[in-house]
This record gives sequence, structure tokens and C-alpha cells, in this order.
Amino acid sequence: MMRKRKKFLGVLFAAIVGMTVLLAGCGTSAGEQGQAAKEKTLDEQVDDIVASMSLTEKVGQMVMIGVKGTDVNDDSLYMLHQYHMGGVILFDRNMESSEQTKKLIADLQAQAEQKVPLFIGVDEEGGDVVRGKSFLTPPPSQREIGQTGEVTKAEDSADKTAVALKNLGFNVNFAPVADVDSDARSFGPDGEQTTKFVQAASQGYEKNRMMYALKHFPGIGRGTVDSHQDISTIAASKEELEKRDLLPFKAIIDERQPEDYFILVSHLRYPAYDAENPASLSKAIQTDLLRGELGYRGLIITDDTEMGALAKHYSFRELGVRAVTAGADVVMVCHEYEHETDVYLGLLDAVKDGTISEDRINESVRRIVKAKLLHAKTEA
Repeated sequence: MMRKRKKFLGVLFAAIVGMTVLLAGCGTSAGEQGQAAKEKTLDEQVDDIVASMSLTEKVGQMVMIGVKGTDVNDDSLYMLHQYHMGGVILFDRNMESSEQTKKLIADLQAQAEQKVPLFIGVDEEGGDVVRGKSFLTPPPSQREIGQTGEVTKAEDSADKTAVALKNLGFNVNFAPVADVDSDARSFGPDGEQTTKFVQAASQGYEKNRMMYALKHFPGIGRGTVDSHQDISTIAASKEELEKRDLLPFKAIIDERQPEDYFILVSHLRYPAYDAENPASLSKAIQTDLLRGELGYRGLIITDDTEMGALAKHYSFRELGVRAVTAGADVVMVCHEYEHETDVYLGLLDAVKDGTISEDRINESVRRIVKAKLLHAKTEA
């Protein structure tokens, strides 16, 4: 009996080996098969994770929040576990020292659910918009870099910034500013020159596998009112915007992999595209222009929805719904837990009552999970 069993196993093993060799030789090279298997494995992994999530977990992935304090406390734990928030943005209020910030980020990541890491982001643009000045060397402003005329300086600055942030545990930097303007936050007032500097900066982040965010789509260089205070209206025509303001965004969309970066949409109003809604709530701008005309397939995130440009005109329960309906994948709420909760609950209720389909939620969550698996995994 033992001999028969061994003989059967031997025949079975030989058949399996033969079939494997036969299949390996059909149609494609070993390298092509390996690449296809790798891509399929990632997509299958994403699909499996999304399929395993409850609706409440999926909605949470679409909200990035700010937290209070310099350590993980009861309030932040509640937000992360009760509402399954998918990302956290840190500010100076959260960052006292290098070791404290590193521990805070590690402790936040320890709360991640469904084996999907959190996006942990920061605004480290350079110049006046920097965090952790007491222990991080501030990058130069983008205007300083642009005025040198040396494109490589943009890549070098982004490279150094990415290394410093990754050492602390960050996986997203909300930079570079892709606006065409003479303001200190921008590389300059010339669309083509700004495009070259934005392209160089993106290379600095990508070489370190740091996700970055082009902001503020479709460009706020012409704005006259601070979005923190209220809505500004951009009077430029489509032709004017396309010839200058959209150039940096279009260049990156055409050249880069969509999973490598966010596009952050502004709260300004652009009547050339939508006379009623700010960009962050505009289907004409996010879906028709950004995804349709420009072909962007990556993550769309709103600017902070607590800015006066939105908060003065809409309820927080309404804001998230309008942003996602317009095309956003992630809604950012940076400061108050009450507002963060309202955005989350507004989205959840909208799916339950049919205002937003679960298929629409799944589209965004797939993009989010794929980007996280590629860029946000913590080291073992």
C-alpha cells in the first residue's frame, strides 16, 4: 500500500511539474509573466482588502483628519477606531521634537485597521509654510528656488525634504505648490518655468517613494482672497487657464504614475468651468476637467474644508457629500473633532440613503488602498 501511494505521488508530482513547464512556455516571456503576475497580485490584494471592509470602514478611508496633542490620546483613538479614519495630517501643535514626532507617528500607525496603513501627512512646502522648525531644517521657499533659475535645486530640496520626513515616519508631503504666481509659495509667474520646477520637485519625492501633492488645482495664482477667509473668484477664461495655470498639473499627469501623488483641489471658484461651485465641490472641475479632459487617474483630495471659503457657506455634513459627489477621493478636515465627525457621518448617511452609491465609494477606496500598499507601508 505504501509503495502504491509513493508511486501515485511521484506520478502526480511529475504531472504538476510538466504542466507548470508547459504553461510557462506559452505566449509570453518569463519576464513578461513575472510582471503580469506582480501587477495582478497587487490588484487582487487591493480587491480583497476592499471586499473585506464594511461600509463604515470604507467611508473612513475617505476622510483625513487633524488630531490634537503630541501623543495618541483617548480622543484620537476614538476617531481612528469609531470612524476608521484613513489618514492624519500633523501640524506644529503635534510636533515638539524629532523623537516625540517619530513616536506619535508610529503610535498612530499602530492603530491602522484591515492591514491598511494610515496616510500620515504634513505641509512642508518651504519658506513660511513649514512644520517642526525646532528640529527640522526648513526648506527654502519655492520662490527662492525659482529665482535661482536652477531646476536641479527643486529636485534637491524635495529629495532632502522627503528623506527628513520619511525618517520621522511621514508618507505624504502636501507639496509642491504648482500654482503659477509671484507669491513666495510658488516657483514663479511663468507657466512653463513653473512646470519645469514642479517636474523636478516631483522627481525628488519619487526617488524616495514619498507621496506628494500638487496644489491647488486648477491653480490659485490669480486669487485675490485668502481661502482661509472666504471664496475668491478667478475671472480667467478657459484658454487663459489652460495656457498658464494648468500647465504644471498637466505635465505631471502626462508623465507620472497616478498612484505616486495626490492632486489637491482648491476652494476657489472658476466661472469658466463652473459659475456656482468652488473647485473642491465642482463636478465640472474634478470629474469633467481633471479626470475627463486631463485624464488623471490618481487620488483627488480637498484642501482643508474648515477654511472660511467653505465653512462659511456649507454645513460639514453637506461638505463631504458635495466633495465626493464632485469627484474627490479624500476629504480633509484639519482641526475640530466635531467637524471631522460631521463629515464622516454625512458621507455615511449619503450612502445609506442612496445619494452616493457604494460603487462610487469603492472606486475611491480602491485608489486609496492601492496607493497605500505602494507607498504607505511601514517597515517591518
